[in-house]
Amino acid sequence: MADLLQILTIAGVLFLGVLSPGPNFAIVTSTAMTVSRRAGLLTGLGLAAASCTWALLAVAGLGVIVARFPWIEAAVRTAGAAYLIWLGGRMMMNAPKPMPVPDGEARYGTAAVSKAFLVSMTNPKSVAFYGSIFTVMVPTSAPAWFYAAIVLIAALVSACWYCSLALLFSREAARRVYAKAKTGIEATMGVVLIGLGGRLLLSR
Repeated sequence: MADLLQILTIAGVLFLGVLSPGPNFAIVTSTAMTVSRRAGLLTGLGLAAASCTWALLAVAGLGVIVARFPWIEAAVRTAGAAYLIWLGGRMMMNAPKPMPVPDGEARYGTAAVSKAFLVSMTNPKSVAFYGSIFTVMVPTSAPAWFYAAIVLIAALVSACWYCSLALLFSREAARRVYAKAKTGIEATMGVVLIGLGGRLLLSR
């Protein structure tokens, strides 16, 4: 019973973590609105795959490794910052262009998954988030099934949240609203992503 309560607590913390707005939110919502519902769902699954990967790394002792080798976190931070700045710049350049008709879903499938996975995996906040949760909240004597359960939960929580966002923002009403304000919204998103990237570069 104690293990079950601990798992539920960790699940709640993981859910609160994905609710926090950031690059993941921007990627899944913009993809769902500008490409297609399917591409948005694939983006959500890509983010879920990254959450699963981070959870596996945390189980393997990510927090301990980063503490001993700070350059790893610095490398992740630099790569993530550069990628966010690149995405933001590209979004700003494409802002004035008309919103594309949602076709060509097949060719976008793999790209949607890999792009989302890369965005999440190069986010240094994930290192701190998963590393701290698994270091503080997971008992050192936990059985193997406990670790497997929380890795699975991390993936499911992320998939449910981001795929729900994709379904919501791919609705026709959302697309119509987005189309009217596309230039301003994408320009703002681009600025936000560049700002996030710049903040990562300047952070210590």
